[in-house]
Amino acid sequence: MNPTTNLLSPALDTGSSPALATGTLLRLATAGSVDDGKSTLVGRLLHDTKSVLSDQLAAVERVSRDRGLTGADLALLTDGLRAEREQGITIDVAYRYFATATRSFVLADCPGHVQYTRNTVTGSSTADVVVLLIDARKGVLEQTRRHLAVTALLRVPHVVVAVNKIDLVDFDEDVFDRVNAEVQSVARELGVVDATAIPVSALDGDNVAERSPRTPWYSGPSLLEFLEALPPAVDPVHEAFRLPVQLVIRPQGAALDVAHRDYRGYAGQVASGVVRVGDEVVALPSGRRSTVTGIDLGPQSLDEAFALQSVTLRLADEIDISRGDVIASVADAPEPTQDIAAVVCWLADAPLRPGQRLLLKHGSRTVQSAVRSIDGALNLDDLRAVAAESLPLNDIGLVTLRLASPLPVENYSTSRRGGSFLLIDAHDGRTVAAGMVGATLPTAADAPTRPEGEEEWEI
Repeated sequence: MNPTTNLLSPALDTGSSPALATGTLLRLATAGSVDDGKSTLVGRLLHDTKSVLSDQLAAVERVSRDRGLTGADLALLTDGLRAEREQGITIDVAYRYFATATRSFVLADCPGHVQYTRNTVTGSSTADVVVLLIDARKGVLEQTRRHLAVTALLRVPHVVVAVNKIDLVDFDEDVFDRVNAEVQSVARELGVVDATAIPVSALDGDNVAERSPRTPWYSGPSLLEFLEALPPAVDPVHEAFRLPVQLVIRPQGAALDVAHRDYRGYAGQVASGVVRVGDEVVALPSGRRSTVTGIDLGPQSLDEAFALQSVTLRLADEIDISRGDVIASVADAPEPTQDIAAVVCWLADAPLRPGQRLLLKHGSRTVQSAVRSIDGALNLDDLRAVAAESLPLNDIGLVTLRLASPLPVENYSTSRRGGSFLLIDAHDGRTVAAGMVGATLPTAADAPTRPEGEEEWEI
């Protein structure tokens, strides 16, 4: 047995369970304006897929009766915080798990209130599909536009538009067509090419798990049928190899045998791609090259490791690698840079301004950064980039950052993990923005740019 077993990274715990062992996994998130029925829809999905325990359902029915309701308020299945139940709104992201005969689902129920847009960014960042709810009576609202913009910027592969409360407009086809046309227009402006609309009633279950006879004019699938039929998400195994180093393992002590006293390994989770023993790799940002001589997974020695496995790599050369560095394949390694142009979703109460100093976290590394300029902000009314001197809470804008040391960032369109980062307030450790390297706003080319010859920011 390897004497460093207790120091090596453990095998990846996927958190699988018998209830979620069917078919392919799909990660979905809900979005939409407040009171559009997101929590009710999630509760309906859980109920209709028989993913609710009998005692949970009994508790929901009891609380619903106490509130004078004639039926169970399924939104209570997801509104877990006391403040959420008291106010009847969603505040935090609630993760729920359910499965059908053909597929397993991880669902993030995101809040609709504008002040909790930051939580929607969190819930949508890893989603394969966003279920965007729209109240059939209200159509597209400002928060709907904001959530759709976030979905587009995060490059979520699929969007399904649930035109909810169709029962409150007497299942009128013209109402559905009008809302669908409006959302498709907004989606095209934002570059979303895959947005499918479905008329639903989350309260009554129309077109949620099964197709409803009350919408004879609609010939498409129910929401659940649509989700079951979506193609699997792009496997990160097919991307270029990247491993952000989380820990350098150097076991020491007299109890180790001579063969393992010089053990040096670099532990982390494979973010993308595949690495094999004998592969030539490069450490970033230093640019030093070496060859993989061993791959350890707990007590096991592997010939190869692939995306989302937590492993320890051993290299042929003793090069300077520390936490925060990235080990990448030589053929397509990114070029480290200190200058980043990115789109950010600003999540702090105090606005972002040029010259502000923040910490930037990319992968497992955190560096100091300065905001060189704000090059535009997204106007949610006409979905165009406009000049901006600051970014208030929940605004989406294009910024240029100067880093204290180079990072091997990638274009977000190429790699969602390699192209994403967080901005952190150095004083209290709060996350104040989520960023996407190389992303652009609609008509961003018309946004103001930094004047030529402007002095470089020094950190």
